[in-house]
Amino acid sequence: MINPVVHFEIPVTDMDRAVGFYEAVFGYELERAEVDGYDMAFFPRADGKPGAAGALAKGDVYRPSHDGPILYFDVPDIDAVIARAKARGARVLYAKKDIGDAGFVAEIEDSEGNRIALSEAKS
Repeated sequence: MINPVVHFEIPVTDMDRAVGFYEAVFGYELERAEVDGYDMAFFPRADGKPGAAGALAKGDVYRPSHDGPILYFDVPDIDAVIARAKARGARVLYAKKDIGDAGFVAEIEDSEGNRIALSEAKS
């Protein structure tokens, strides 16, 4: 069996602000590129590993929203990620919740107004 999702794109209106947010909050280094006329910033990708990679995307067809699919970012410490996100102006939309053996989840609003989720495994 495979993971069916291979790529995602998160809509942004201000690419510099969004890249700054995601790099500071999650510690990723994003790679900027133009693809088919759209400004993109790609998350790190580990070929041959489970999970999906994606990009921030700016253009006329990309509209930040709380509606639609919710992406879950796997993080080692939800509390630390929430603290970094709040320091950059993010709102907590769904406070950290224990979901049993699956660990913890929370939801925040990113710098662009998207709803994104956090997932932390129990150790």
